[in-house]
Amino acid sequence: MRSKYDVVEMIVPFLRSDQYNFIRYQIGTLVHAHTTVKDAGVLHALKGSALDKITDMLTDATPGQLELLEQVITAEDFANAEFELRELKQYVIPFPHITDKTIAKLFPKAKKLKAPSLDELDYRELSYFGWYDIRSERKFLIVRDQDVLKGIQGTFTESKKGICSICNGHEELGLFMANVKTSQEQYTNRGNYICKDSEKCNRNMMSLAKLETFIGLYRV
Repeated sequence: MRSKYDVVEMIVPFLRSDQYNFIRYQIGTLVHAHTTVKDAGVLHALKGSALDKITDMLTDATPGQLELLEQVITAEDFANAEFELRELKQYVIPFPHITDKTIAKLFPKAKKLKAPSLDELDYRELSYFGWYDIRSERKFLIVRDQDVLKGIQGTFTESKKGICSICNGHEELGLFMANVKTSQEQYTNRGNYICKDSEKCNRNMMSLAKLETFIGLYRV
């Protein structure tokens, strides 16, 4: 028997991680509605609204991809939703592979830098890769800037809960500060409050807009 996921020929990834997170949020909202709303007309309208939001986000989606997404949002309980999301994850474009050599190349001046283990990274869950080096009290971010991997580093001072400048989620934050060269060949300190936990930050992200703004602020 053919799976409904066969509507997309082979398995060709077409979703970014943040887009997958957005779809997951829409599915979660619909499942919650099924636990609280009994009116079939209201549920149908909510499903239509969720699908419109998803298709508006994916302006370049093919008819087969749109058919897949339309079927994905049929989940009415958490068990089915989890299954749908596991299947859909096959279509997420993974973040570029990172190695210890990649890190050394991107941060050549950071001596004795201790990065977290890369063995268990799920690259489909990454819009960027970041970690806090407690010994140097610095935070390191590997981002994709115009399809090129770049490293951004700065001091990191733990703060309190608030809205992250990268993911827009309400999380435990820290003040990230970096010295950036301006167009006048001078340097200035730029700071942003960002998530302490970069894994949570990636899971929260449902758009790349704020991440791209953040990257632009620290682009040399």
